[in-house]
Amino acid sequence: MSDNRKTDAQIVHCPEFSDNSSLNIPTLRILQDDGTLYPDAQMPEIDQTLALKIYDTFLFVRALDERMLASQRQGRISFYMTETGEEAADIGSAAALHDEDMIMAQYREQGALAFRGFEPDEFMNQIFSNEKDYGKGRQMPIHYGSNKLHYMTVSSPLATQLPQATGYAYALKAQNKANCVICYFGDGAASEGDFHAALNMAGVLKTPSIFFCRNNGYAISTPAHEQFAGDGIAPRGVALGLKTIRVDGNDVLAVLKATQEARKLAVEQNQPVLIEAMTYRLGAHSSSDDPSGYRNKSEEDTWRAKCPVLRFKQWLIKQAWWDEEQEAARQEVHRTSVVKAMKKGEKVPAPALDELFNDVYDTLPWHLEEQHKELEQHIRKYPDAYKTTSWRFNDE
Repeated sequence: MSDNRKTDAQIVHCPEFSDNSSLNIPTLRILQDDGTLYPDAQMPEIDQTLALKIYDTFLFVRALDERMLASQRQGRISFYMTETGEEAADIGSAAALHDEDMIMAQYREQGALAFRGFEPDEFMNQIFSNEKDYGKGRQMPIHYGSNKLHYMTVSSPLATQLPQATGYAYALKAQNKANCVICYFGDGAASEGDFHAALNMAGVLKTPSIFFCRNNGYAISTPAHEQFAGDGIAPRGVALGLKTIRVDGNDVLAVLKATQEARKLAVEQNQPVLIEAMTYRLGAHSSSDDPSGYRNKSEEDTWRAKCPVLRFKQWLIKQAWWDEEQEAARQEVHRTSVVKAMKKGEKVPAPALDELFNDVYDTLPWHLEEQHKELEQHIRKYPDAYKTTSWRFNDE
């Protein structure tokens, strides 16, 4: 019977307790705040084409988030979540993956999806829950999914994607596929039981999984020091047998480098990896949140000076790959495309009523058939209460 417990560990004869200081995990940083490189920094694999695609995705997501948050305030959509300040984390890591690597997102990774090629119209179809929405209008806004782009549909329950990522990666390993799964989650989700179960299973089964934690310091309004007493999330990966690295989550080059190396470990050695990206959410947790109730402006200003978009922009300018004229032009292109797609998406009809009952059973059970008929009769009876013009029945 195998036993992986250490038998060659150092033996002592007086009690010695370990604590946080026993494990010092450093933070990888390549770009300084002014956009210059640290002299001894090891660069990721990046060329001008990739660099500009990353930055253009930054600009698109900023335009998308700005317009859709304003739309929520106008009452045009019910809910929205921005990723302002965290763009380097998901976009930088997505840029290190292959197109067929699976992305399992939490709910603040629209940048990774945009980098993969999700179009403005596709974003709007989901946000407005119209008949062209891939989820058929069943999810609230920002719960994106794309089969063709290998982006698993977002689920609202926190941390459910983590054990799913381990299972999906285990299947990739069993099929000898040269791909991995990257799973995004926040520091708050790391307090869920699913986190520990998923990483433990990945460590034991040696699955090609990359667990990417966006540690932005808050689980909605709960600060990190009230969530856990340990040194962040990274030490947990070491304890569970994962290769672990901590990066400056506002440094896109550091994120890209760490994820490129993590992918090699995951795909070539079936070695699961935990990446902890230290970042900050400059906006509210969601359109339902007011961060002024739990953090101060001084703290926000400190992190705003570390803006990942500005830092990378300064580096691009130093490479002579970017200038202010290009910046203004691309910003206008993205703002225009987002507004155009929004106006188009909100006019597309809602899905047919039947879609509420499809895709679960091959043949609809009798009790759901009855519910379907009762619902249709009820809506026809009270059309004003249900805005019947937005519904389509079998006979329409």
